[in-house]
Amino acid sequence: MIRFDILTVFPEMFTSFCGCSILKKALDKGLISIQLHDIRNHADDKHRMTDDAPYGGGGGMVMKVEPIDKALRSIPMVTDEAPIILLTPQGERFCQKIAEEMAAYPQLLLVCGHYEGVDERVRAKLVNREISIGDYILTGGELPAMILVDAVSRLVPGVLGNSDSAGADSFSIGLLEYPHYTRPAEYRGWKVPEVLLSGNHREIELWRRRESLLRTKKRRPDLLTGIELTKQEKMWLTEGFE
Repeated sequence: MIRFDILTVFPEMFTSFCGCSILKKALDKGLISIQLHDIRNHADDKHRMTDDAPYGGGGGMVMKVEPIDKALRSIPMVTDEAPIILLTPQGERFCQKIAEEMAAYPQLLLVCGHYEGVDERVRAKLVNREISIGDYILTGGELPAMILVDAVSRLVPGVLGNSDSAGADSFSIGLLEYPHYTRPAEYRGWKVPEVLLSGNHREIELWRRRESLLRTKKRRPDLLTGIELTKQEKMWLTEGFE
């Protein structure tokens, strides 16, 4: 089981996120735990202020270090090595490899930044990792936290109905995933590839590998760098697309 401790000033944003689909089932089964910590509860003043104007002037407000520190210290630690992650545009870009790395920990602490950012002492003294979900700016760290929780939870044994699903997902093997089809076999003249109806599992696996490689070459050729290819696979890529 993985325990996610999420520090936020808007815990209500996670209500629907935790209440449906695969995550709800995982929570109900006890495969994951999501604990929400309202940073406002650790503010000292009567207005429960978690932000203030920046020293030196400038636009926007900055999240204060004290409430975040107190919120972190109130959380029971499963392990001293648990990642304490600040969700920030300045962090390393999140990817499947990082998700797999995070899934190995029994506990993850996620700090959702807001407003203009957080006091630098949060970054320097309280967290041990910074993660970004992309080169763009969001209102806060809640959406990135949800993305991280979802991506990591899928890797927890038992969360997905089919144990092979996560391993076949795009990026899990370094490539984009192959195309999927289901019933009916033909619709409006659009037919499912014959190989998928053949029952020949060897040919199906070869087709899926080829399609995965070709799709990656077309959409994300950068992912092919460093991947070892067989002679046959190199021929597929040289031949191009049908």
